[in-house]
Amino acid sequence: MRVGLLHSLIRKEEKLLIQAFRSRPEVELVLINDRELIFQPGRDAFALDVLLERSIHHSRALHALKLFESAGVRCINAFSVALICGDKLLTTDALARHGVPQPRVKIAFTESSALQAIEELGYPVVLKPAVGSWGRLLAKINDRDAAEAVLEHKTILGSYHHSIFYIQEYVEKRGRDIRSFVIGDQCVAAIYRQSDHWITNTARGGRAENCPITDALRDISLQATRAVGGGIVAIDLFETDQGLLVNEVNYTMEFKNSIHTTGVPIHERIVDYVLQTARGETDA
Repeated sequence: MRVGLLHSLIRKEEKLLIQAFRSRPEVELVLINDRELIFQPGRDAFALDVLLERSIHHSRALHALKLFESAGVRCINAFSVALICGDKLLTTDALARHGVPQPRVKIAFTESSALQAIEELGYPVVLKPAVGSWGRLLAKINDRDAAEAVLEHKTILGSYHHSIFYIQEYVEKRGRDIRSFVIGDQCVAAIYRQSDHWITNTARGGRAENCPITDALRDISLQATRAVGGGIVAIDLFETDQGLLVNEVNYTMEFKNSIHTTGVPIHERIVDYVLQTARGETDA
């Protein structure tokens, strides 16, 4: 079985996956560096049974998945999943259409309408780029003065990342949130991300601790996964007095800080799912 692994840098996660794939005697692993990859649309013929996407660049991953799928390669995750999860607006829309609980969100396209949306939600709010990861370019807006200043800066900067105003109600996390890991139809593990800062991403210094998988956590994690199209995803959730809320869904999940924390060999579970998918044993 020929398995492609699309990558940028070889991080700890990719090293673990490579080791796990190479331990399977039936697998011929093909490493595909997205910095060297060249496509010929309509003429490509990749001799792969399945491709696992692990690129750290959303634009490269998204377009590569589309072109691999067009060439007849089954991809994990699928282009449609990457498209939805890579854009917070599309994720919010998918969750809303499937009735998955999430924080209140307003979307605006101009500085003036964004200010109105912020004041309708009520301070504080969190302003996010529609496309972005690792907790970057987030702004907690506490009052009108801050709103006017940040909105003006984003308008003048004028890039794609600043042209859509994604405004989310601020949820008091009491120092932590939850990240759950879903592979296929199973929620395999979860961690608390602890931080004294309101941004709890481990990439920004958050500390990982094991989180028990309750029925409520499993159910909402699987609902969110189905809403975006399934596959291998990580769900970021808030704990509130009204229950769990889905904050984001990540399609190229990082897990190196979670294997020891949870005791779950996430990389081995990913490899199992990829091989099952290649054999037609899953719904992917």
